[in-house]
Amino acid sequence: MQSLDRAFALLEIMAEAGGEISLSQLAESSGLPLPTIHRIIRTLLGNGYVRQLPSRRYALGPRLIGLGESASRMLGTWARPHLAQLVEDLGETANLAMLDGDKVVYVAQVPSPHAMRMFTEVGRRVLPHSAGVGKALLAQLPEQEALSMVRRTGMPAATDRTITSPEDFAKEMARIREQGYAIDDGEQEIGVRCLAVPVQGGPAMMAVSISGPEARVGWEFVERAAPIVRHAAISLAGDLNHQS
Repeated sequence: MQSLDRAFALLEIMAEAGGEISLSQLAESSGLPLPTIHRIIRTLLGNGYVRQLPSRRYALGPRLIGLGESASRMLGTWARPHLAQLVEDLGETANLAMLDGDKVVYVAQVPSPHAMRMFTEVGRRVLPHSAGVGKALLAQLPEQEALSMVRRTGMPAATDRTITSPEDFAKEMARIREQGYAIDDGEQEIGVRCLAVPVQGGPAMMAVSISGPEARVGWEFVERAAPIVRHAAISLAGDLNHQS
């Protein structure tokens, strides 16, 4: 059991490092002796969960992809009742998204019943600085870590409302932390407004959002919706922790 715990710990360290890492970095981050790391890595290599790069560094292996896809489908299944309740309460499209490297991936959605509605394909990856869910997620990170991420991605403008400077983004993060939710005010798609709340206390970094056309998702709607979306996020975190 100890070896299993250590193997998962090494995989998580590799993921946090961006997917690839050196043995010396693994040893420094894990506190494990190099012989122990060598033994675990050999087992992970043999099973395809880790691969060795030409640089002699180690990277997450292809067999993890299938596991991740299956886990994502199960996450969508568990989240769907919570998202469906949001749609019933608020009448707009509900989404669940996760941080995946330097991007945000949508893992579940329940669409609005309206003919004109917001639609994002499950599996779509977007840059975090222009998406409500992305901003809600990055606001949970230490400020310098969040700013390093948006500097790496470049902060391109999706619309004329997109925040495109790290300084302005830092102010936006402070505002999100203070009010407890993030707003995408036409920053990713013109005419679409989104309210997003982090799923705090869950097993992974996730955010729940409600989104729709500005004509329906006005500022009075935002004030009314914020506590409802927060409640959904708390309920989802509890459900996911129970499942795990």
